[in-house]
Amino acid sequence: QVQLVESGGGLVQPGGSLRLSCAASGSGFSIYAVGWYRQAAGKSRELVATIINNKITYADSVKERFTISRDNVNLAVYLQMNHLKPEDTGVYYCTTGLGLTQSWGQGIQVTVSS
Repeated sequence: QVQLVESGGGLVQPGGSLRLSCAASGSGFSIYAVGWYRQAAGKSRELVATIINNKITYADSVKERFTISRDNVNLAVYLQMNHLKPEDTGVYYCTTGLGLTQSWGQGIQVTVSS
């Protein structure tokens, strides 16, 4: 089973930037299905960005601000977040695989506040 560990979160002011990293270890990492989700307090988990079969999908709320990428050699996923807004605050989760093979990281906090 694959293990996913997120890093790079923290506190940033509105308009700032953060770069999240997701490092994979073990077996089961799929370069064809990776992504980031987030969950704000009191809200359900929502899709942020995914790469599935080489197609990139972004949530409407993050388009033109966030960029997802992957490293197929080192088995890592990244999320560059620019022009951050307070509503981007939440716990961000890295994921890989689909359906029965999907795995999740433990999540990392991102707080956008002045």
